[in-house]
Amino acid sequence: MGVGGALFEQVDFANGRILNGRLSKYRVPRFSHTPKIELAILDRKDVRAAGAGEIPIVGIAPAIANAIHDATGVRVRSMPMLPALV
Repeated sequence: MGVGGALFEQVDFANGRILNGRLSKYRVPRFSHTPKIELAILDRKDVRAAGAGEIPIVGIAPAIANAIHDATGVRVRSMPMLPALV
């Protein structure tokens, strides 16, 4: 969700109408776009299990924007962060 919002997902409007209204044409990230994930299972009896929900998604777009800036020197301030903006 975070990577898709930052790099791919976009709804285009013109004259109050959605131009890309077909879900079959809507770009979302695939598993091949995601980095390798390493899991760490913590067996702690002193901490209750709790869900993280969507809170971690908030930092993904700024992290990608900072990585683009670090690599290119260009500050991207809109989403999706398309190559044409760099």
